[in-house]
Amino acid sequence: MLRRFRVELDAGEVAGISFGEPTQPTQALFLHANGFNAMTYQSILEPLGNLWHVAAIDLRGHGRTTLHADPRKLKSWNQYRDDVIEVIEKIAPEGLVLSGHSMGATVSLLVARKRPDLVKGLVLADPVILSAPLYFAMHIPLVSSLIGSQIPEVKGTLKRKVHFDSVEEAEENLKGRGAFATWRAPFLTDYLSDGLTPTEGTAGKLACEPAWEAAGYRAQKNRPWAAIYSMKKKRFPFILLQGEKKSTSVSDIDQRIHSVRPDAAVTRVPGTTHFLPMERPYVVRDAIRILIETAAGLNDGTDYLGAVKRTINDSIGQIY
Repeated sequence: MLRRFRVELDAGEVAGISFGEPTQPTQALFLHANGFNAMTYQSILEPLGNLWHVAAIDLRGHGRTTLHADPRKLKSWNQYRDDVIEVIEKIAPEGLVLSGHSMGATVSLLVARKRPDLVKGLVLADPVILSAPLYFAMHIPLVSSLIGSQIPEVKGTLKRKVHFDSVEEAEENLKGRGAFATWRAPFLTDYLSDGLTPTEGTAGKLACEPAWEAAGYRAQKNRPWAAIYSMKKKRFPFILLQGEKKSTSVSDIDQRIHSVRPDAAVTRVPGTTHFLPMERPYVVRDAIRILIETAAGLNDGTDYLGAVKRTINDSIGQIY
């Protein structure tokens, strides 16, 4: 059963959803992609609640979270990283399995680098891991401004319709278009449940302001490669699921990660794009389950790579 919760931070409240026994420590936490919210992924997480206590949160500037979000100050995803660390310290101080999609996956990686003591395993669904030279360029002020202004997602986000007269209008406006083109039901409906904020005279406006979402795409002063190379000294299980097409991870991410962590389970999921959680939800859910079981000591932790390969082979094409 879905349960909503809030976590008080020094700067405001973080909103979240959870499934499973609320008196138990949270065993897995999911972080959403830029512009989305925790509810978007509830159909992936809900079945896990039959055995485990799992949660997802709305990152700063998204969904029902009330932390201040100033687009002018967002230069990297470290602000998200630090918010997530505060949340984990409160809901699972002994650590948990951290997972996410797109920006949320990269933020999970950044958290693991800064606070590995809080991470018992990583499940990354098509993280944003660009080329090292691009990150270098993004740390040069004038160059980063030029590159940021040319990102297609920035332009599209700033042109997006913001106000809707009804939820039905919002769904009709988004269904089958752009980022939502390949989504299965009920992901769009779930996204809109917390993706719209009621306003006077309309059913609502987008909860994530387009200016904040656009700032998120531009905010690439990140260091995911440093986080990956730090994994050499960290032995918690590591799964990366890459979209077969239109991935936001570099094409040789598998080779690069395996050069650092030969035991990592890194694979392209056939028939998927960057939105693989919405296209093959079983794959993401099973990867999270495998690492929760590993963290709980229900397997010896040596065969999670094989388990991931088996679940991908078994799940392709299935309708959940």
